Amino acid sequence: MNFMQMLEDVLMPIAEKIGKNKYLLAIRDGFLISSPLLIIGSLFLLVANFPIPGWVDFWAQFFGDGWASRLVQPVKATFDVMTILTVLGVGYSFGRQEDVDGISSAIIALVSFFILTPFVTIFTPPNATEIYMINSIPLAWMGSKGIFIGLITSIFSVSIFAKAWKKGWIIRLPEAVPPAVARSFEVLIPSAVVMLVIFIIKTIFDFTPYKDIHTFVYTFLQSPLTKAGNTLGAMITAYVFLHLFWFFGINGSSVVGAVFNPVLRVLSLENLDAFQNGSPLPNIITGSFQDMFATFGGAGSTLSLLIAALIVCKSERIRKLSGLSLVPGIFGINEPIIYGLPIMLNPLMFIPFVIVPTVNIIIAYYAMLWNIIPYTNGVSIPWTTPIFISGFLVTGLKGAILQIILLVLGIFMYIPFLKIIDKQYLKEELSAPKKEVNASDDNDDDFKL
Repeated sequence: MNFMQMLEDVLMPIAEKIGKNKYLLAIRDGFLISSPLLIIGSLFLLVANFPIPGWVDFWAQFFGDGWASRLVQPVKATFDVMTILTVLGVGYSFGRQEDVDGISSAIIALVSFFILTPFVTIFTPPNATEIYMINSIPLAWMGSKGIFIGLITSIFSVSIFAKAWKKGWIIRLPEAVPPAVARSFEVLIPSAVVMLVIFIIKTIFDFTPYKDIHTFVYTFLQSPLTKAGNTLGAMITAYVFLHLFWFFGINGSSVVGAVFNPVLRVLSLENLDAFQNGSPLPNIITGSFQDMFATFGGAGSTLSLLIAALIVCKSERIRKLSGLSLVPGIFGINEPIIYGLPIMLNPLMFIPFVIVPTVNIIIAYYAMLWNIIPYTNGVSIPWTTPIFISGFLVTGLKGAILQIILLVLGIFMYIPFLKIIDKQYLKEELSAPKKEVNASDDNDDDFKL
């Protein structure tokens, strides 16, 4: 038995079982609803942060100062409210899975999420020490930090809604009443039950030290990472957690970065000071090391995945998605491929998603430890800087060459897993027309687009 067959025999049954789970299907489809918006937002982000010296100043001649900040507005309208889009998408999708009204499910999921969310933003004015609490929708929990609670709330609230609906806890109006009016009364009692349960949960958390469920979950997820520090083992551990969070749809970079990035920032400054003074660079693990050698194209080093997919995959789904995601991926933006392939909740792709950046970290670490390439100089460059250019700026030509080597190694590591999922998608694509024709032949009246 060859390696490919062994992988397929072991992993595909697990993937198929997960693929039939209604909860995971709802989460997957809910994320796919927002994927087109994330792709468009990524393109705006790329234009505003294009890593060419003088880029912003050059275009300011034509569009005025601050043009880049204005261009970021579509990014804020997608990435900064990603949780809202997710809650609506998952609520709608799970409602359909439960055979209840999808729109009503999406709305009750969003309202439930808002009940659990503190409508307060903590604000400290510039050059001031006093902390103000402003009544507002906190964007901190509307973006990637709130996705985990958004997913849980969507599934939980719609589950209660569906159970109340199926138990007949609805108000039925005469048939003469317009359908839209009748539907609004039908969902009245199930919605009230959901809101009452969610409000009780919110009240319970009011009496805890965390004050709200968002802070509790966010703090709990970060606790295993509090001992991370300036060691290879710490960085590998942090990256395993980072990618594990991404697997469940949580922005692992945000969660892990809240703890790990301050350490990396200090280490980078130490290297920068030594670089400016002509002293030996003290640290291998730095912010630049993480950004420029651990991952290429975003978490999971998915630039290798995209190139591998375009080389070996035959299914239209993977090829088109990879082609569309390639340009954003070159500049480190990979949400479209994580949610679109998907990598999230996909145990087959989770293996290389974790292994590839881990191998990158180990190889780069020892290449620096053994003086094959220089330590990173601590210079801060935009995170959108493409591979090779970024390596050259922080370590010189040797570092740029190492980046290319790691990128190619990642391609070969992704290929076996991509071939398995490509085979599955190709089979679905080839069988889809046949199923559609059969459905039409068997019952033309029942077939609807």
